[in-house]
Amino acid sequence: MSIYLIFVLVYLGALIFVGATKARAIASQSDFALAGRGLGTFVLTGTLLATWMGTGSIFGNSAEAFRVGFPSFVIPLAGGTGIFCLIFLATRVQNQNNFTIQDILERSFGPASRIIGTITLTLAYVIIVSYQYRAGAAIVEKLAPDLPHVWAVIFMAVFVILYTVLAGMYSVAYTDVVNGLIMIVGFIIVVPFLLSKAGGISGVIHSLETSQRSFTGHYSLGELISILLPSLLLILGDANLYGRFFSAKSPEAAKKSAKYMLASVLFMEWIILFTAIIGLALVNQGVIATPSNPGHIVVDIAYNVLPPFLGALMMATIMAIVVSTADSYLLAPGSAIVRDMYQRFFKPEATDKQLVLVSRITVAALGLIALAMAFMSDKFFSISLFAYTLYGASITPALLGALFWKKVNYHAGTISMVVGLLTALIWKFLQTKEMLPQAIVDMGIDAVLPAALLSTIVLVTITWFKQKS
Repeated sequence: MSIYLIFVLVYLGALIFVGATKARAIASQSDFALAGRGLGTFVLTGTLLATWMGTGSIFGNSAEAFRVGFPSFVIPLAGGTGIFCLIFLATRVQNQNNFTIQDILERSFGPASRIIGTITLTLAYVIIVSYQYRAGAAIVEKLAPDLPHVWAVIFMAVFVILYTVLAGMYSVAYTDVVNGLIMIVGFIIVVPFLLSKAGGISGVIHSLETSQRSFTGHYSLGELISILLPSLLLILGDANLYGRFFSAKSPEAAKKSAKYMLASVLFMEWIILFTAIIGLALVNQGVIATPSNPGHIVVDIAYNVLPPFLGALMMATIMAIVVSTADSYLLAPGSAIVRDMYQRFFKPEATDKQLVLVSRITVAALGLIALAMAFMSDKFFSISLFAYTLYGASITPALLGALFWKKVNYHAGTISMVVGLLTALIWKFLQTKEMLPQAIVDMGIDAVLPAALLSTIVLVTITWFKQKS
């Protein structure tokens, strides 16, 4: 058995052990979904970092870095801007003592907004979970090359479902602290070694210049908007991050953790991009072969360039990034369906024991749906952006309106959510069928701009007209 496989199996086994241990502490839905609202700054920071850093970062962004080189360094600016805004939102959100973001939506826009918000969240987040499975399967296939792709994906799905079902937020939050530390330490140790292998900064730059990948000129304005806006919209309304703030033991802990999250996420995003760019340089230098999937460049580096011990550490780091995101994005829709649909509309008298059981069943069912979706596409970057668009364009404008606009109209939020969701879906359909005008295609405009713009316009316009009438 290789050292790579040993490292990853030990890591996964440790997660299951923690989940099984914490499962005994689950006595209520609050425990399962919000860890009993008792998370301090240190744990919150770790789980916020681990939640945001996922397949989009390690596979999607790596593929972009491999494609364009240093211009990809703009990608983390969207998330960074969103997190900066969350610093000021964290205290306000935690003070309201909400359970899910749908609580905020219903308070301003009524029960219909809770239903639409839950449906949108579930659709987007299950898509995100599906490509986390594929990402984890890419690691499993490296470790066990004789294992068929289908079984690698199934293995990841079963693991993530089991781990999340065991103890919900209790297991996710506390193991995320370890996951966050593994991410940071792993890349800090590995990057200097890779840089020396590529001939230092000058060697990397020379290699990129000779391959016609340099510092500027690879993104049009339309492409930049299509790349940056989905992440910004998602992070401003991300149910996972708000769920962490709801889980904080105090408003001060929520705000401090958001500040620390900003620094740690920017560091991790940029160091992953830099690692992928070093990998591109190593490919150009003939040190490693061109990967069949550019998004797997960091995995290829770990397996083919690093010494076994460092490679095994990197494999465990990548797996930590994948698992910590998959469980969070599986837990959020499961909690939303139980809290915002089952308990709110069907069985408000349900006991804590019943709610925990239904939560576990719902998480397992959504995990299986994500498994079916995992076989539809392996384009991590484009799929992640579309999932972000569905969620961000539909929910974020209405959510921010509910938080900051006291006079926002009761019906405006619900209608804007529907408009944002339908616009994103229709635009994606037209794009897939190549039915968009050529001028729009040439500008590189993706679904996010029209969807977010129309959603916001509807929210503001309806509110304005209702105030005038």
